[in-house]
Amino acid sequence: MQSGRISYKIWTIPNLATSMSLLIKADHISQTFAQNEVLRAVSLEIHAGEIVTLIGPNGAGKSTLLKIILQLIKPTKGHVKQKPNLKIGFMPQKIQIDPTLPMTVKHFLELGLFKPIPLWKRLFNFSADNTTSTQSIFIEELNISHLLEQPIQNVSGGEMQRILLARALMREPELLVLDEPVQGVDLQGQTELYHYINELRERYNLGILMVSHDLHIVMKNTNKVLCLNQHVCCSGTPQSVSKSPEFIAIFGDSAEELAIYEHHHDDHNCEIAHGHHNHLGDAEHKEHH
Repeated sequence: MQSGRISYKIWTIPNLATSMSLLIKADHISQTFAQNEVLRAVSLEIHAGEIVTLIGPNGAGKSTLLKIILQLIKPTKGHVKQKPNLKIGFMPQKIQIDPTLPMTVKHFLELGLFKPIPLWKRLFNFSADNTTSTQSIFIEELNISHLLEQPIQNVSGGEMQRILLARALMREPELLVLDEPVQGVDLQGQTELYHYINELRERYNLGILMVSHDLHIVMKNTNKVLCLNQHVCCSGTPQSVSKSPEFIAIFGDSAEELAIYEHHHDDHNCEIAHGHHNHLGDAEHKEHH
């Protein structure tokens, strides 16, 4: 394995969730900001052991839906139910860190723990009792051990994505929420990262909710897709979402090449606003909501 790449190993670790258990259920979520409707009657279920991917144009409400599911904001209408004591790991699309802040990668990861290591323990390097064998595995597999003592501001874009994923996994979650997980990662790195995410799902029976624009890769690594454009315009499992006129209207003619979803489509609900097009495979694309 090349330096800087993800290291794949087989580890025998108990599942963290019960197979097919319901983790999140969102019922008829609507959200309005200053009389501007951002989401309308969106329903979604996420079970253990499945990957659900949100796709849609800019301004479709994907980031708002994530915030509601993470209970960062309350919906205007509808409600979200979580499995009791659900442990969630969140990987943001990007993060801004003050360039003058004296923080190593190791400290950044520690801050993601439920019980951060006290300052006196960090000063005397008493951190072993706060890092489980599972957490150490994530650090090794994501190949970031050599970065731990480096300032967080000095890492590359691809390294930062692996660090953010490791930080989300440090909580040993049952549900992993990923917002554009391959932002700034090269093509080989994207393939490896998605392979690793799928391996995590199988190993720990994780439920995974992912937002992505990298359709060619991600649609081969998901169990269910929701095409969002302020409402759920179409949803399904591998076979025919990519053939629907509404899907093509959003993602362009090249979306016809992605015929891998079994699609459950409602013509009445799929009214796609014109003028919203994303570019397939554009790793540098940034979403603004």
